[in-house]
Amino acid sequence: MTHMELLYLTEDDVSELLDMRSALGVVEDAFREHGMERVQMPAKSYLYFPTGDLRTMPAYLERGGIAGVKIVNVHPDNPAKGLPTVMAVVVLNSIETGAPLAVMDGTYLTDVRTGAAGGVAADHLARRDATVVGMIGAGRQARTQLQAISLVREIETVKVISRSVATCNRFREDMKRLGCDIVIAESIRDVCDCDILVTTTPVREPIVADDWVRGGTHVSAIGADATGKEELDPMILKRSRIVIDDHAQATHSGEINVPLEEGVITVDDIYGTLGEVVAGIKPGRTSDIEVTVFDSTGLAIQDVSTANHVYQQAVERGIGTHLKLF
Repeated sequence: MTHMELLYLTEDDVSELLDMRSALGVVEDAFREHGMERVQMPAKSYLYFPTGDLRTMPAYLERGGIAGVKIVNVHPDNPAKGLPTVMAVVVLNSIETGAPLAVMDGTYLTDVRTGAAGGVAADHLARRDATVVGMIGAGRQARTQLQAISLVREIETVKVISRSVATCNRFREDMKRLGCDIVIAESIRDVCDCDILVTTTPVREPIVADDWVRGGTHVSAIGADATGKEELDPMILKRSRIVIDDHAQATHSGEINVPLEEGVITVDDIYGTLGEVVAGIKPGRTSDIEVTVFDSTGLAIQDVSTANHVYQQAVERGIGTHLKLF
């Protein structure tokens, strides 16, 4: 029998090999392939527990010959146990034999690839003169969203709010390296007075009112990633150009899932996918006064393409541990 090994990469390995600028390019390419219909990506499957859920996310990018699966949990009470809310592993597989090539920590990778998706969306959908970012939520995902946005726009001011002032203070301290003026806001309404609004909360009732979002705003709705979750007043969607990451996932568990279920909007109100915009099949923002909304549920193509980038870098630089399977 042929000797079989795979490459194991820890979170420290992945963080050494992956930076946001590289992730932006990799994730944008993945969305382009999605828009060109050159990927296989079943909708993520869920196992629901009393304390959270477990998801599997397989994907195959045909043009790059990249295949794999991410296994990821979402357990909101984990921080009280000293664990991240989201933890993940990614397995890359050979398309020639199906053999596993690598297994790597996917927690940091998930943070970065999700932030990169928000950055790609902002690049294509936000006004070119956008300088003010509003952030509702100040956790791990808020950090990578801001990192990515700061690479595609010249951001001067960031307004942030969270359930905890201490969390906002930590966010401000961590992100001051970006050179932005970071202001802790007194209300969500104050945060919404911005050019790019990012929501990264786990709420199940809207927390952003329609009349708080002015014309010309781009909204990245990141928090809704399961059935029943929503952060935005559905009336915002009614007057917006809605760009989703994937039809199957967004209609099931994205920001649009509740308004669709309740009949506030229909599938005809969805403008298109980010992949279609990136691929040039549909234009992005067409005026400085329209409101654009990116509904991000997180796609397996983001995970496996980013993991492949990490794997290629690891092989080139000799980083990681080789594990014998048989």
